[in-house]
Amino acid sequence: MRKRLLISLGLPLACLFLTGLYFLPPVNARLAWRVEELSLRVGYLLNPPARAVFVPTERGLAEPQVTVIRQASPTNTPDPAPAEPGPSETPAPTASPAPSASPTPTPLPLPEAASLSGVVYQDQHGRYNYCAPANLAMALSFWGWKGNQDVVGPVIKPDPKDKNVMPYEMVDYIEGQTDLRAALRVGGDLELLRRFIAAGFPVLIEKGTYLRDLTGVVSWMGHYQVVTGYDLPGDFFITQDSFVGADHKMSAEDILTGWRAFNYTYIIVYPPEKEGQVMELLGPDADETENYKNAALKASNEVFGLTGNDQYFAWFNRGTNLVALQDYGGAAEAYDASFEVYRGLAENDRPWRMLWYQTGPYFAYYGVGRYYDLLYLADGTLNAMQGDQNLEESYYWRGMAKAALGDTAGAIEDFRTSLRYHAGFQPALYQLKLLGVESP
Repeated sequence: MRKRLLISLGLPLACLFLTGLYFLPPVNARLAWRVEELSLRVGYLLNPPARAVFVPTERGLAEPQVTVIRQASPTNTPDPAPAEPGPSETPAPTASPAPSASPTPTPLPLPEAASLSGVVYQDQHGRYNYCAPANLAMALSFWGWKGNQDVVGPVIKPDPKDKNVMPYEMVDYIEGQTDLRAALRVGGDLELLRRFIAAGFPVLIEKGTYLRDLTGVVSWMGHYQVVTGYDLPGDFFITQDSFVGADHKMSAEDILTGWRAFNYTYIIVYPPEKEGQVMELLGPDADETENYKNAALKASNEVFGLTGNDQYFAWFNRGTNLVALQDYGGAAEAYDASFEVYRGLAENDRPWRMLWYQTGPYFAYYGVGRYYDLLYLADGTLNAMQGDQNLEESYYWRGMAKAALGDTAGAIEDFRTSLRYHAGFQPALYQLKLLGVESP
């Protein structure tokens, strides 16, 4: 009897002691990520996130309209105050914006190979999802900037477990925290990479790749790389990859395939005195509107020449570019088509993290009044995470949908959650102000 009593008292005390020990900072720092990894492994095993698919329910129900949203690029911060809808100017889903008729300067012949030195390599390992700070620090270091990823990280990734840093956030850092400038464009190609490298400019690109995640499973995710060299006879590029290693060689085909997943997005970092040279190298894409028109045409052409994952990305890219051109009706139709292709992909190949990195569908569905589709898509994105659901953009847009549907209390809760994961997130702060609620 006495032994049973000691056991009944000892077990709870032992559990309490071990729990307290776990939360001691030195112990927690060593064990927390292992506990999270185990939890994610179990969650993904029981409920594979790639198994869930989004099926639009309001397709064709809403009247196409153009809702003007300032800074409307889906890679930019959502504008907190959309203007009133204007008349529809939405083309048919297969219509392609015409490219600019601006003359393109005759390019000088490129050398067969070129390689840029001077980038200070940054290894992202040992930090949580740190490819954006690491690669931004590398791109800046080429121009003599003396910081590193630990200087950049707290600014562009204030939540250490933030799943993604948007390209616009990197540009904001460059132009707000350094003496350098940045050009963010889409629709790039291999010739553009070679042209900039030959002229002395490394190129920071955003791409998709298959890596082993915290659960031990190889799956698709977003990644940044700095491209610093090329070899035409060998048909490869030299990249500074914060995950794989310095001077990592990649075939031109692998670069192109991964880059397609992010609308061929790229950032050129440069000193202010070189702006004229950068704009000349960009040619017709120096103008941002023309750049999105050209990228939309490129995506439209790819849609009908590709299959599988590549076709999914092409449809998605078309939607992304039409959002930037404020054609929300055409964008919504393109995203609908992309999700239809997604449903036909093999489960193991599905890029289920897509909405972690690109929020264009939220813009499009909100712009045409498809608030339930927006709500379901944001719900699905957050539920698939199964761990820390720290995607401020998804909470923001779910809040926008709830507000439009009359669920003010739910909207306020989502805007506040968005701010919990990204303190000072201006769109959420603005919406709370409109609702007469003090920010937390």
